[in-house]
Amino acid sequence: MAEIVGVHGIRGFVKVKAFTENPGLLAEGPPLCDSTGEKTFPFLSFQQHGNIFLAQVEGVSDRNAAEKLRGTKLYAPRAALPEITAKNTYYHSDLVGITAYNDKREVIGRVLAVANFGAGDLLEIKPPKGNSFYLPFTGKVVPHVDVAKKEMTVEVPHGLLD
Repeated sequence: MAEIVGVHGIRGFVKVKAFTENPGLLAEGPPLCDSTGEKTFPFLSFQQHGNIFLAQVEGVSDRNAAEKLRGTKLYAPRAALPEITAKNTYYHSDLVGITAYNDKREVIGRVLAVANFGAGDLLEIKPPKGNSFYLPFTGKVVPHVDVAKKEMTVEVPHGLLD
């Protein structure tokens, strides 16, 4: 949902980069949490400042404490997310760990992450041997996803794995 990318001033404000279409909702819902879901970050204030947001996190009252939060990735608690009802729509976290097969049911690898560098979602896939690689997460390249079975079918472009 967001990442703490810096600090602002001496009173413990942090700079937050939002990765959501409606960043204002980050302060209105339940507190965001770390990747483990154990530590929460309730915002006392949250306001736009250029292309980032300035936030005051509960319990953080000086620059040193704020500096310790730099680089913290913030997530919405899973229970706070709405249920997905649209076909072919997934939470990125549901895709991580899924086994990717080709159309012959041979294992291609596992999804390590979902990235987006500005041109659409990419699946980072780690094959059984060798380095990971990216595939576009499109209907043509990934024609089938079964989150419940933790598997997907992918069409790897010719020559990518040679």
